[in-house]
Amino acid sequence: MPKIKIPHKSPHVDMTPMVDLFSLLLTFFMLTATMRPAEPAKVDVPFSISEKKTPDANIMTVTIASDNRVFFNVDNGPDTILHFRPKILEEMGKRYNIVFTPEELRYFEKNSAPFGVNIKDFKAYLAAKDSKERDRFQKGIPIDSTDNQMALWVLFSREVNPSVNALIKGDGSVEYPLVKKVLDILQDKNVNRFSLITSLEKVEVVDTKDAKK
Repeated sequence: MPKIKIPHKSPHVDMTPMVDLFSLLLTFFMLTATMRPAEPAKVDVPFSISEKKTPDANIMTVTIASDNRVFFNVDNGPDTILHFRPKILEEMGKRYNIVFTPEELRYFEKNSAPFGVNIKDFKAYLAAKDSKERDRFQKGIPIDSTDNQMALWVLFSREVNPSVNALIKGDGSVEYPLVKKVLDILQDKNVNRFSLITSLEKVEVVDTKDAKK
């Protein structure tokens, strides 16, 4: 008896569900992703060989620009429902008799960019219409003995979030006296452990056999 030949058909793969899934994921990431806030000043950090990564949450960062302006930033902690940033700003307002509206506090919470603004100009800074207008107030946070606002930002950040970690991001050209002044502020507020933000330096591995030659 002759064998029955089964017709061979080339498989057909329907890519429509995969394309729909890709489009759905792409739309989700575009709507939920947050843009990295622009730095108020360019900072060329020094190089190091340390590969330790900075934590993603519970951090306050002191930035020292090449023109000696000092900036500060603090995050909302591991969960945005904690609302650390507006609470810290509220404490600063109480110290300087400045009442911030719920809208201003909400804007400050969402705008996570570093700032170098005198607290007395903060309401005008928050009301600025664009980044160019806000930059006019970025003159650096006062750190002198008569009005050490940086010390208060550090103090209230630690009071609101006791788990906060300190980071220092300094330009490689900044002179040591200014860096020491920032370190003294941190130590005065019982911040004795901090990390320095650096760029990873490429390390060349030399063969010992070639080195002997």
